[in-house]
Amino acid sequence: MQAHLVARRVDPYSVRLFVSVARAGSIVRAAGQEHIAPSALSRRLADLEHAFGTTLLIRSPRGIELTDAGHVVLAGGEQIDADLQALVRKVQTVGDAVRGTVRLYANMSAVIGFLPERLQSFMTSFPQVEVSLQELDTRDVVRACLDDRADVGVGVEVQVPAGLESWRFATDPLLVVLPAGHALAKRKSLSFAQALEHPLIGVHQGGALDRSLHERAAALHHPFAPTVSVSSFDAVCRMVEAGLGIAVIPQSAAAAYAGNARFARRPLDEPWAARDLHLYALRKSPRRRAVAALIEALRG
Repeated sequence: MQAHLVARRVDPYSVRLFVSVARAGSIVRAAGQEHIAPSALSRRLADLEHAFGTTLLIRSPRGIELTDAGHVVLAGGEQIDADLQALVRKVQTVGDAVRGTVRLYANMSAVIGFLPERLQSFMTSFPQVEVSLQELDTRDVVRACLDDRADVGVGVEVQVPAGLESWRFATDPLLVVLPAGHALAKRKSLSFAQALEHPLIGVHQGGALDRSLHERAAALHHPFAPTVSVSSFDAVCRMVEAGLGIAVIPQSAAAAYAGNARFARRPLDEPWAARDLHLYALRKSPRRRAVAALIEALRG
């Protein structure tokens, strides 16, 4: 019989039972130690001998005695058992450790306003975890999670598609950012209609915020036509600082780039301005420890 066919028919559990019998010198004693019926153990031994094609044990009223082949199987079986135990310990060690790479996709405001400190705290607590971060628009973040290209996503709260789980991440309301001497800076808060009466700076054409502002302006029967559109919040604030217009941006971005005396920041007095960011992840059970740990660390 070919060796690979024998190997396929040899059951590691039967080999372990054989080792126990050889060490105990008795099928009955080995059965008690292994918590198996003597008759069942005997059948396992017979199957093992059949798989090897030779006798391994000589049975007698005084107990058992190993054949030459039995001694070979005992030595190999002890090594197999030791290797299996070592494998179990290794797997258990890996299972208990929080390590590996987590793919994190996040929108611009999360990257600017909330993720740096939370990631720093997480990576201090879990130094064996590497976080691979990519910045994308919210809809692309959600798509990446659904496609299993991202382990965790952060973006504006949206209706959760089937197959995804969602958790609150942070509150990031929209503000109006103006030059400090702007006429509207005298007001404590501003409506979107008031903001639309002035030159506006747009950000990230086609992005979630840009689409939302276009929709809100259309509902007011007013065109949303920024005088300048740029690709980042820091560029928006530079345009505002230079007096080219005002802008509607998240509080996180305003705090990061318009937090000095050259700017005025006013709440946008609209129900839809109360914007939340959420975490997203493909529903999995169980979830990798590193991914679960990151979700737990980022939840707001």
